[in-house]
Amino acid sequence: MSGYAGYVGRRLAQFLLVVFIGINIAYVITHASPIDPVEQSISAVTSFGNTAPDAIEQMRRSLRELYGLGGTPVQQYLAFWKRILSADFGPSLSAFPTPVGTLIGRALPWTAGLLTVSTLIAWVLGNLLGGLAGYYRQSRGLKLMGVIAMGLHPIPYYILAMLLLILFGFIWPVLPISGGATMNLPQTLTPEFVWSVLQHAILPALSLILIGVGSWFLGMRSLVANVLAEDYVVYAELAGVRSWRILTSYVMRNALVPQVTGLAMSLGGIFNGAVITEKVFGYPGLGSLLVDAVYAGDYGLVLGVTTISILGVSVGVLAIDLLYPLLDPRVKVS
Repeated sequence: MSGYAGYVGRRLAQFLLVVFIGINIAYVITHASPIDPVEQSISAVTSFGNTAPDAIEQMRRSLRELYGLGGTPVQQYLAFWKRILSADFGPSLSAFPTPVGTLIGRALPWTAGLLTVSTLIAWVLGNLLGGLAGYYRQSRGLKLMGVIAMGLHPIPYYILAMLLLILFGFIWPVLPISGGATMNLPQTLTPEFVWSVLQHAILPALSLILIGVGSWFLGMRSLVANVLAEDYVVYAELAGVRSWRILTSYVMRNALVPQVTGLAMSLGGIFNGAVITEKVFGYPGLGSLLVDAVYAGDYGLVLGVTTISILGVSVGVLAIDLLYPLLDPRVKVS
């Protein structure tokens, strides 16, 4: 157990380092943007009429202090980390005076629900079908699925999203194509609201699932083909072990280890191709929020969303790193 405790300690240190570096990179890139949120706010105010220069200068100082842009670059950097550690990204420029945390809190459940459900469905279907295709290599139906998977795999999420939108929104309009639920519907756990959410999530989830199934299918089929050449599988076949037990207990169990790693990274990534998909369907998630924030030059909101993304990916990878020795005894923790 002491060996595992040391392993956990090393992984936690790596986790903190990755989060620190990732957030710093996001900070540098965001502050290198030519868009100045303070000057944008002043331009928006002064566009309605003339304003006294003293009032404009006072407004500029107040806004710089409000957005943590006052003082030297070092002071701005320290103020930024103070906000990070207190989980306070300040008010949003594009939705002033609403705090960034409030906007993220509203959008996060939509993205988390959409990505979690679609990723899990794609992972289960892709690995199940890929495992069967890799083991039963002579099945014509599974070969056809392999061809379909290879056709879907290189298609970008947003291209498939556009095709689904055109097909089910205009050619055969049977599904809603925008929003997360029916407008003016109270967001409570009533059957009407839940049914509306499910209907609005079908198209964005379908665009993610179809691409994801193809990717998991191809990966699992290749892994199973490699495991089939292992001596213990050949010995089990010669010993007369039932094919279904060989597939489930010997082949897929070992082939799933790298796929579990991929699942953790997919669940950790709150975007993972969903940014443009959410924008295409007007889905009220973090992807749409990020795109709107970039257009508005609201880099407080951009930093908030990217920080949540970095934490999500890092936590997902950390979780699977900690579970890896428990899933695969071949992983050394000493």
